[in-house]
Amino acid sequence: MDRSKKPTACFRELLGRRQVTMLPAVGDPFSARIVAREGFEAVMASGNATAAMRLGIPDVGLLTLTENAEVAGRIAQASELPVFADADTGYGNALNVRRTVLEFERAGVAAIMIEDQVTPKRCGMLAGKQVIAPAEMEMKIKAALDARCDDDLVIVARTDARAVEGLDAAIRRAERYALAGADAIFVEGPRTRAEAEEIGRRIDRPLIYNVTPTGSVPPLDVVTLEQIGFRVLSFSVYVLLSAIPAMQNFLRQLKREGDVAKAARNAASLQEYLDILGYEAWQRYEERYAGAAAGADSPPPSKG
Repeated sequence: MDRSKKPTACFRELLGRRQVTMLPAVGDPFSARIVAREGFEAVMASGNATAAMRLGIPDVGLLTLTENAEVAGRIAQASELPVFADADTGYGNALNVRRTVLEFERAGVAAIMIEDQVTPKRCGMLAGKQVIAPAEMEMKIKAALDARCDDDLVIVARTDARAVEGLDAAIRRAERYALAGADAIFVEGPRTRAEAEEIGRRIDRPLIYNVTPTGSVPPLDVVTLEQIGFRVLSFSVYVLLSAIPAMQNFLRQLKREGDVAKAARNAASLQEYLDILGYEAWQRYEERYAGAAAGADSPPPSKG
């Protein structure tokens, strides 16, 4: 990835190539730094993971626009990667969408996803979703396109209609959203590979595929997804889920035995932790500024 280019332009390049881009979903800057260190080209600021990491609550529509945009901006700053931001429903009607795009764009993200659920939304993995009329979603897309200042900012339209109205209705919605100008499309929740293939055949836009831990979406690999026409693979809250057993094992063993050293045998080292945080760079900054300050406080050289 060329870091001299705008993040928005970089993300557009990823969408334009045939190769599938893997997009780990995170909800905090520290996790995003790990994603960057492991060589991924972009990262997703997940509304689900952000609700969990920032507020300790499920993704049931309680995370606000400003909270979500702030975390997405910090993820972009910390990782220096193009950020695909989950902006939920746009936090209201088409007017709210305008402000949503402005706030996320100001935060420095590369792409914004807006979905066609009723506000307040529910996580795509949870039951009880409702969707708005397609025409209302089309107006939200137009509002998003009008609001962006950078034409390279990617506007992604997501439909959750598969679980509510069925696959064919969801694809028809997606086709309408593409005609309304969405740069990329995410049809949430195909149930089989055949459904994923149908989405790939019928929608003429870069497509996003999301694997969830519910097991309802087939976990297709990047080779398969490339063959059937998808461009991005995201994988929900798996980064966060993978960390839970490690934290639980440490805490349970510590509580059981009262021995920190034994409980931490499989933990990362302090040096690895500091490396992820970029501690050495901050040390160099400190030395540079301390040296400059010391020089400024020194008396001028004698002329004698």
